[in-house]
Amino acid sequence: MSDAHLSERSPSDRSEPIDLTMEPIRLGHPDPDDEENGPPTPRSRRWKILMGSGLAVGLLGAAVFGTFGWRVTQQKDTDVTVRPEVAGLRQDDSERALSTADYLRSGFAASIELDRSFGVVYQDPADASRSVLVFGGTTLLWQPERELDTLFGMMTDETGAVEGLHEVPAGHLGGVMKCGTTSGDGGDFAVCGWADHGSVAMGMFPGRPVDAAGTLFRQIREGIQSRP
Repeated sequence: MSDAHLSERSPSDRSEPIDLTMEPIRLGHPDPDDEENGPPTPRSRRWKILMGSGLAVGLLGAAVFGTFGWRVTQQKDTDVTVRPEVAGLRQDDSERALSTADYLRSGFAASIELDRSFGVVYQDPADASRSVLVFGGTTLLWQPERELDTLFGMMTDETGAVEGLHEVPAGHLGGVMKCGTTSGDGGDFAVCGWADHGSVAMGMFPGRPVDAAGTLFRQIREGIQSRP
């Protein structure tokens, strides 16, 4: 702008303040008693929304982590003890049964790193053809369901696809329990597995439908698994 333009303004024009904003600039917190204070500016509203959202997410994350940590602490120190009798079944101590149980235990322990492993064959007093094979172990598992799904996948490689795999009630011990069917030398049979943050195990149930196998497996688990 040239000096000529400046000189053309009258003294009265130069004495008037230059209006830079449509609204007066306010610093600090608005006076609640000031009737001229309007609603907060859009920037202020966005800041409050962001702060509120961040706080909500933070609280939700803390709650989820707290629940997860409590669950891990509750389940990590799990003990599994093979019982001579459980859920109406009796442990089979025959040489063949012991050999089979050890074979399954060793194969299972080679698939997942365990602190302790076990394998047992339980005989049904009412029907010798419906023996139950249970094998697994104890260890700290951060993602029990993922580990269990991996083991079902490995069983698929050994015996054939596990069909109809689905989640079943795990009972008061918690964790996750799933059952399905697969095939073997004797035909199709039910297979189930459980996993929590302290243990993982699988069971084979020749001669039993899947629903009955799931119920029996839960009873076996409740009979051999304990926590402090």
